[in-house]
Amino acid sequence: MQGLKEFIPTEKKIEYLNSLLKVGFQALDCGSFVSAKAIPQMADTYKVIPRLNMDDTNTRLSVVVANGKGADMACEFDEITYLGYPFSISETFQVRNTNCGFEESINRVEEIMNTCECYGKSFVLYVSMAFGNPYGDVYHPDIVAHWVDRLSSIGVTRFSISDTIGTANPDLIRDVFSILYEDFPDLKIGSHFHTTPDTWREKVAAAYESGCKRFDGAIKGYGGCPMAKDDLTGNMPTEMMLGYFHEQGVETGLDMDAFAESMVIANTIFGRY
Repeated sequence: MQGLKEFIPTEKKIEYLNSLLKVGFQALDCGSFVSAKAIPQMADTYKVIPRLNMDDTNTRLSVVVANGKGADMACEFDEITYLGYPFSISETFQVRNTNCGFEESINRVEEIMNTCECYGKSFVLYVSMAFGNPYGDVYHPDIVAHWVDRLSSIGVTRFSISDTIGTANPDLIRDVFSILYEDFPDLKIGSHFHTTPDTWREKVAAAYESGCKRFDGAIKGYGGCPMAKDDLTGNMPTEMMLGYFHEQGVETGLDMDAFAESMVIANTIFGRY
Protein backbone atom coordinates (compact mmCIF):
# COMPACT_ATOMS: atom_id res chain seq x y z
CA MET A 1 0.00 0.00 0.00
CA GLN A 2 2.84 2.38 0.80
CA GLY A 3 3.50 3.49 -2.78
CA LEU A 4 -0.11 4.44 -3.58
CA LYS A 5 -0.86 8.14 -3.44
CA GLU A 6 -4.60 7.90 -2.85
CA PHE A 7 -5.16 7.17 0.84
CA ILE A 8 -6.75 3.79 1.53
CA PRO A 9 -9.33 4.17 4.33
CA THR A 10 -8.30 2.68 7.65
CA GLU A 11 -11.38 0.45 7.73
CA LYS A 12 -10.42 -1.07 4.38
CA LYS A 13 -6.91 -1.79 5.58
CA ILE A 14 -8.26 -3.52 8.68
CA GLU A 15 -10.69 -5.63 6.63
CA TYR A 16 -7.97 -6.70 4.20
CA LEU A 17 -5.34 -7.50 6.83
CA ASN A 18 -7.83 -9.47 8.93
CA SER A 19 -8.68 -11.57 5.89
CA LEU A 20 -4.98 -12.31 5.35
CA LEU A 21 -4.58 -13.34 8.97
CA LYS A 22 -6.96 -16.25 8.27
CA VAL A 23 -4.79 -17.66 5.47
CA GLY A 24 -1.97 -19.02 7.63
CA PHE A 25 1.08 -17.10 6.48
CA GLN A 26 4.09 -17.21 8.78
CA ALA A 27 4.24 -13.41 8.94
CA LEU A 28 2.15 -10.48 7.74
CA ASP A 29 3.70 -7.11 7.01
CA CYS A 30 0.91 -4.91 8.33
CA GLY A 31 2.30 -1.35 8.29
CA SER A 32 5.18 0.88 9.25
CA PHE A 33 6.24 3.44 11.81
CA VAL A 34 8.04 5.93 9.61
CA SER A 35 7.65 9.60 8.71
CA ALA A 36 4.02 10.33 7.84
CA LYS A 37 5.29 13.09 5.56
CA ALA A 38 7.46 10.66 3.61
CA ILE A 39 4.97 7.75 3.55
CA PRO A 40 1.51 9.20 4.28
CA GLN A 41 -0.25 5.93 3.40
CA MET A 42 1.12 4.34 6.59
CA ALA A 43 0.20 7.17 8.96
CA ASP A 44 -2.68 5.15 10.42
CA THR A 45 -0.72 2.00 11.30
CA TYR A 46 -1.15 2.74 15.01
CA LYS A 47 -4.93 2.69 14.46
CA VAL A 48 -4.91 -0.49 12.40
CA ILE A 49 -2.92 -2.83 14.64
CA PRO A 50 -5.22 -2.84 17.72
CA ARG A 51 -8.11 -3.91 15.50
CA LEU A 52 -6.44 -6.92 13.95
CA ASN A 53 -7.87 -10.28 15.02
CA MET A 54 -4.88 -12.03 16.56
CA ASP A 55 -6.81 -14.52 18.72
CA ASP A 56 -7.46 -17.13 16.02
CA THR A 57 -4.25 -16.94 13.97
CA ASN A 58 -0.70 -18.21 14.20
CA THR A 59 0.48 -15.47 11.83
CA ARG A 60 2.90 -12.99 13.35
CA LEU A 61 2.82 -9.28 12.57
CA SER A 62 5.72 -7.40 11.04
CA VAL A 63 6.25 -3.66 10.59
CA VAL A 64 8.92 -1.50 9.03
CA VAL A 65 10.80 1.14 11.03
CA ALA A 66 13.48 3.57 9.90
CA ASN A 67 15.01 4.71 13.18
CA GLY A 68 14.94 4.36 16.95
CA LYS A 69 11.85 6.53 17.32
CA GLY A 70 9.91 4.25 14.99
CA ALA A 71 11.13 1.22 16.90
CA ASP A 72 9.95 2.71 20.20
CA MET A 73 6.51 3.33 18.70
CA ALA A 74 6.27 -0.18 17.26
CA CYS A 75 7.27 -1.80 20.53
CA GLU A 76 4.29 -0.26 22.26
CA PHE A 77 2.16 -2.88 20.52
CA ASP A 78 2.24 -6.37 21.99
CA GLU A 79 0.71 -7.71 18.76
CA ILE A 80 3.89 -7.02 16.77
CA THR A 81 6.61 -9.68 16.57
CA TYR A 82 8.99 -8.45 13.87
CA LEU A 83 10.57 -5.05 13.29
CA GLY A 84 12.17 -4.68 9.87
CA TYR A 85 14.76 -2.10 8.89
CA PRO A 86 15.83 -1.32 5.29
CA PHE A 87 19.63 -1.28 5.03
CA SER A 88 20.75 -0.36 1.54
CA ILE A 89 24.09 -1.47 0.11
CA SER A 90 23.72 1.54 -2.20
CA GLU A 91 24.58 4.53 -0.04
CA THR A 92 22.72 6.83 -2.43
CA PHE A 93 19.52 4.90 -1.76
CA GLN A 94 20.23 4.71 1.97
CA VAL A 95 20.26 8.50 2.10
CA ARG A 96 17.21 8.73 -0.13
CA ASN A 97 15.27 6.16 1.87
CA THR A 98 16.25 6.89 5.50
CA ASN A 99 18.21 10.16 5.25
CA CYS A 100 21.47 8.70 6.54
CA GLY A 101 24.68 7.11 5.24
CA PHE A 102 26.21 3.70 5.93
CA GLU A 103 27.75 4.36 9.34
CA GLU A 104 24.72 6.13 10.78
CA SER A 105 22.56 3.36 9.35
CA ILE A 106 24.62 0.77 11.22
CA ASN A 107 24.16 2.81 14.39
CA ARG A 108 20.41 2.75 13.78
CA VAL A 109 20.50 -1.01 13.32
CA GLU A 110 22.19 -1.40 16.70
CA GLU A 111 19.73 0.97 18.35
CA ILE A 112 16.70 -0.83 16.90
CA MET A 113 18.12 -4.23 17.82
CA ASN A 114 18.64 -3.09 21.41
CA THR A 115 15.04 -1.89 21.54
CA CYS A 116 13.83 -5.21 20.13
CA GLU A 117 15.78 -7.07 22.79
CA CYS A 118 14.31 -4.96 25.57
CA TYR A 119 10.75 -5.61 24.39
CA GLY A 120 11.12 -9.21 23.27
CA LYS A 121 10.73 -8.44 19.58
CA SER A 122 12.59 -9.99 16.63
CA PHE A 123 14.63 -7.95 14.17
CA VAL A 124 14.69 -8.40 10.38
CA LEU A 125 17.13 -6.56 8.15
CA TYR A 126 16.13 -5.89 4.55
CA VAL A 127 19.23 -5.72 2.34
CA SER A 128 17.99 -3.12 -0.15
CA MET A 129 19.44 -2.82 -3.67
CA ALA A 130 20.90 -6.32 -3.24
CA PHE A 131 20.88 -6.94 -7.00
CA GLY A 132 22.10 -3.58 -8.28
CA ASN A 133 20.97 0.04 -8.19
CA PRO A 134 19.98 2.78 -10.67
CA TYR A 135 22.35 5.39 -9.22
CA GLY A 136 25.72 4.21 -10.49
CA ASP A 137 26.93 3.07 -7.06
CA VAL A 138 29.44 0.21 -7.24
CA TYR A 139 27.75 -3.21 -7.14
CA HIS A 140 28.88 -6.83 -7.04
CA PRO A 141 27.42 -9.94 -5.32
CA ASP A 142 30.46 -9.94 -3.04
CA ILE A 143 29.34 -6.55 -1.72
CA VAL A 144 26.10 -8.19 -0.56
CA ALA A 145 28.14 -10.83 1.27
CA HIS A 146 30.36 -8.14 2.78
CA TRP A 147 27.44 -6.32 4.35
CA VAL A 148 25.73 -9.50 5.54
CA ASP A 149 29.01 -10.45 7.17
CA ARG A 150 29.44 -7.07 8.83
CA LEU A 151 25.84 -6.87 10.02
CA SER A 152 25.80 -10.44 11.29
CA SER A 153 28.93 -9.61 13.31
CA ILE A 154 26.86 -7.12 15.34
CA GLY A 155 24.10 -9.65 15.95
CA VAL A 156 21.72 -9.56 12.96
CA THR A 157 20.46 -13.09 12.26
CA ARG A 158 17.48 -12.52 9.93
CA PHE A 159 17.97 -11.05 6.47
CA SER A 160 15.59 -10.42 3.60
CA ILE A 161 17.54 -9.98 0.35
CA SER A 162 15.70 -7.34 -1.63
CA ASP A 163 15.41 -6.78 -5.36
CA THR A 164 14.29 -3.22 -4.69
CA ILE A 165 13.89 -2.02 -8.29
CA GLY A 166 13.02 -5.37 -9.86
CA THR A 167 16.09 -5.74 -12.07
CA ALA A 168 17.50 -9.04 -10.78
CA ASN A 169 17.98 -11.81 -13.34
CA PRO A 170 18.15 -15.57 -12.62
CA ASP A 171 21.94 -15.85 -12.95
CA LEU A 172 22.49 -12.97 -10.52
CA ILE A 173 19.94 -14.37 -8.09
CA ARG A 174 21.72 -17.74 -8.12
CA ASP A 175 25.08 -16.04 -7.59
CA VAL A 176 23.87 -13.98 -4.64
CA PHE A 177 21.98 -16.74 -2.83
CA SER A 178 24.62 -19.39 -3.49
CA ILE A 179 27.27 -17.16 -1.92
CA LEU A 180 25.09 -16.30 1.07
CA TYR A 181 23.93 -19.83 1.84
CA GLU A 182 27.46 -21.19 1.50
CA ASP A 183 29.13 -18.49 3.58
CA PHE A 184 26.41 -18.00 6.22
CA PRO A 185 24.66 -21.33 6.81
CA ASP A 186 23.48 -20.37 10.30
CA LEU A 187 21.66 -17.19 9.29
CA LYS A 188 17.98 -16.96 8.34
CA ILE A 189 18.02 -15.56 4.82
CA GLY A 190 14.91 -14.99 2.70
CA SER A 191 13.97 -13.10 -0.47
CA HIS A 192 12.02 -9.93 -1.16
CA PHE A 193 11.60 -9.57 -4.91
CA HIS A 194 10.03 -6.82 -6.94
CA THR A 195 9.14 -7.86 -10.45
CA THR A 196 7.43 -7.17 -13.74
CA PRO A 197 4.58 -9.53 -14.75
CA ASP A 198 6.78 -11.49 -17.18
CA THR A 199 9.80 -12.12 -14.93
CA TRP A 200 8.31 -13.32 -11.63
CA ARG A 201 8.64 -17.05 -12.32
CA GLU A 202 12.32 -17.07 -13.26
CA LYS A 203 13.14 -15.11 -10.09
CA VAL A 204 11.24 -17.43 -7.76
CA ALA A 205 12.69 -20.50 -9.46
CA ALA A 206 16.27 -19.23 -9.29
CA ALA A 207 15.98 -18.42 -5.58
CA TYR A 208 14.16 -21.64 -4.68
CA GLU A 209 16.62 -23.79 -6.62
CA SER A 210 19.43 -22.00 -4.77
CA GLY A 211 17.97 -23.00 -1.40
CA CYS A 212 15.69 -20.08 -0.51
CA LYS A 213 12.70 -21.16 1.60
CA ARG A 214 11.29 -17.79 2.67
CA PHE A 215 9.60 -15.51 0.16
CA ASP A 216 7.83 -12.18 0.60
CA GLY A 217 4.88 -11.42 -1.64
CA ALA A 218 1.82 -9.23 -2.19
CA ILE A 219 -1.45 -10.24 -3.82
CA LYS A 220 -1.37 -9.49 -7.56
CA GLY A 221 2.00 -7.83 -7.08
CA TYR A 222 0.48 -4.53 -6.02
CA GLY A 223 2.77 -1.87 -4.63
CA GLY A 224 6.48 -1.29 -4.85
CA CYS A 225 9.10 0.89 -3.19
CA PRO A 226 8.16 4.59 -3.54
CA MET A 227 11.61 5.79 -2.45
CA ALA A 228 13.58 3.89 -5.09
CA LYS A 229 12.59 5.65 -8.31
CA ASP A 230 9.67 7.47 -9.89
CA ASP A 231 7.97 4.42 -11.45
CA LEU A 232 6.95 1.66 -9.07
CA THR A 233 8.03 -1.87 -9.90
CA GLY A 234 5.46 -4.23 -8.42
CA ASN A 235 5.95 -6.70 -5.60
CA MET A 236 6.17 -10.45 -6.13
CA PRO A 237 2.60 -11.74 -6.71
CA THR A 238 1.70 -14.12 -3.89
CA GLU A 239 -0.79 -16.11 -5.94
CA MET A 240 1.82 -16.75 -8.64
CA MET A 241 4.33 -18.00 -6.08
CA LEU A 242 1.73 -20.31 -4.56
CA GLY A 243 1.01 -21.73 -8.00
CA TYR A 244 4.72 -22.34 -8.56
CA PHE A 245 5.18 -24.07 -5.21
CA HIS A 246 2.13 -26.23 -5.89
CA GLU A 247 3.73 -27.33 -9.17
CA GLN A 248 6.88 -28.22 -7.25
CA GLY A 249 4.91 -30.35 -4.82
CA VAL A 250 5.60 -28.03 -1.89
CA GLU A 251 3.01 -28.18 0.89
CA THR A 252 2.42 -24.61 2.06
CA GLY A 253 -0.19 -25.41 4.70
CA LEU A 254 -2.22 -22.35 3.72
CA ASP A 255 -6.01 -22.07 3.72
CA MET A 256 -6.67 -21.46 0.02
CA ASP A 257 -10.36 -20.67 0.56
CA ALA A 258 -9.37 -17.87 2.92
CA PHE A 259 -6.77 -16.75 0.39
CA ALA A 260 -9.45 -16.56 -2.31
CA GLU A 261 -11.48 -14.27 -0.05
CA SER A 262 -8.43 -12.05 0.41
CA MET A 263 -8.04 -11.88 -3.37
CA VAL A 264 -11.61 -10.61 -3.70
CA ILE A 265 -11.03 -7.91 -1.07
CA ALA A 266 -7.75 -6.93 -2.75
CA ASN A 267 -9.61 -6.34 -6.00
CA THR A 268 -12.04 -3.98 -4.29
CA ILE A 269 -9.20 -1.96 -2.75
CA PHE A 270 -6.53 -1.96 -5.45
CA GLY A 271 -8.49 -2.67 -8.62
CA ARG A 272 -8.42 0.95 -9.82
CA TYR A 273 -4.64 1.35 -9.52
